[in-house]
Amino acid sequence: MIRAATEDDIAAIRAMIRELAAYERAVEQARATEEQLREALFGPHPAAHALIAEDDTTGETVGYALWFPRFSTWTGTRGMHLEDLYVRPQARGGGHGRALLAALAALCLRSGFERFEWWVLDWNEPAIGFYKSLGADFLDEWRVCRLTGDGLNALASAADAS
Repeated sequence: MIRAATEDDIAAIRAMIRELAAYERAVEQARATEEQLREALFGPHPAAHALIAEDDTTGETVGYALWFPRFSTWTGTRGMHLEDLYVRPQARGGGHGRALLAALAALCLRSGFERFEWWVLDWNEPAIGFYKSLGADFLDEWRVCRLTGDGLNALASAADAS
């Protein structure tokens, strides 16, 4: 079963974020607190939205998808960026990931969004194979850029100087 996340899901979402970060070999980077997640998902100006996957027989939370809208200057339309897709190891292969993505694709179309995009680590062969089986295109010519820490601070200080 796929449903919209509620505030009661915050602890489970945070736990699964940490599980995903451990799988991606970056658990030390997963610093979001429950309070930050509550504000981001349910505050007065939500920054993101989440869906929850529950096991049909036990009702246990087995996965989540967290997304936010984006905008394309080329198409002049909004799109969807999937930040996280995670299904707990014991529930993998049960169709939960596909169900989460299908629910997001349907939401994308209902919302008039023309694009549904996400990133995948180049070493995550199981996920890459899964996404290919869904018909996802891989934009190999694009590279992700990120500024954090010292680089972000240095560039920001250049704005102060001008």
